[in-house]
Amino acid sequence: MALTVKSTDDQAVLDAEHELWATTFSYIKSMALKSALDLRLADAIHHHGGAATLPQIAARVAVHPSKIPCLRRLMRTLTVSGVFSVVQQQDVVVPAAPVSNGSCNGAVAAEPLYALTPVSRLLVGSWNLVSIITMLLSPNFVTTFLGIGAWFEHALPDPCLFTQAHGEALWTMADHDATFDALINDGMVSDSSFIMDIAMRECGEVFQGIGSLMDVGGGLGAAAQAISRAFPSLECTVMDLDHVVDKAPAGTDVKYVVGDMFESVPPADAVFLKWVLHDWGHEDCVKILKNCKKSIPPRGKGGKVIIIDIVIGAGPSHVKHRELQSMFDLYMMIVDGIERDEQEWKKIFLEAGFSGYKIIPVLGFRSIIEVYA
Repeated sequence: MALTVKSTDDQAVLDAEHELWATTFSYIKSMALKSALDLRLADAIHHHGGAATLPQIAARVAVHPSKIPCLRRLMRTLTVSGVFSVVQQQDVVVPAAPVSNGSCNGAVAAEPLYALTPVSRLLVGSWNLVSIITMLLSPNFVTTFLGIGAWFEHALPDPCLFTQAHGEALWTMADHDATFDALINDGMVSDSSFIMDIAMRECGEVFQGIGSLMDVGGGLGAAAQAISRAFPSLECTVMDLDHVVDKAPAGTDVKYVVGDMFESVPPADAVFLKWVLHDWGHEDCVKILKNCKKSIPPRGKGGKVIIIDIVIGAGPSHVKHRELQSMFDLYMMIVDGIERDEQEWKKIFLEAGFSGYKIIPVLGFRSIIEVYA
């Protein structure tokens, strides 16, 4: 029977259908990753030196024996999505059905050897990103976006996506739900520990020559602690609200003070803001930065604000990079936040009275921004 050759138009339609299905099923990829975190699949592979067969993985994770064929299907999805890889096939004896005399005939089959990739290596070791990814994939965050279509139908000012979904603001829930609060704190510490380690290597000169640094909204101080380790002579202080400072760790070189960035910022040579301003609208950011400017010396004496945040359009130009920046901007609607391009940042800096700025796109989809008094 002769094969029918598809027309160019048909192929284009099928390609579009493929793209539509792939986009629709993107949440399956996220949930497969969540399953890998819940089952600690990367830890199981790491235990075997970075590569393991399915039986070896299954022996170390909480999978019911009847679900091992399903685990194979999960591993296939995680492999094609780049979380794991198959490095080779390993011959193993697979038991066959019992024969009449009660013995079994064994057959040799090729068993995939699953290995860690650069992606899954971020899920093991001391500086892993498990906590921040677990936070982002938790039900309270994921279910929030199921109502985004309805959210667009209402006029601003409107409850943010999180409040619409859960009946209270994110930080209100964290105040009375200790488990949710710990989820957020652990996630923020995980992210800060990871990105600040890279920032110190890639752009440590930004912090050189500073005598004192005020980390505004710095939470439990993971970022400030990383800076303090890299620059032991730099006096680092974290300023946050009282309920946050109450949970600050003891025994570090970082100091903690209670304060409100909308009221004032304690004096320092430089102010540090990591993932703070994207939570706030334009006018609030201007107000925060004006308070920061009041607390630092003039530009001629080295006064500056150091920001780690997204600058949409900065950094590598490939599609995946731009897509992630765009998705992060949409994600920030969860708290009525926003990610900004350079012109939007520039407008805020000028209105706050700063004399200039420099964007240093060395942190993947994020950038370091120096803002000069």
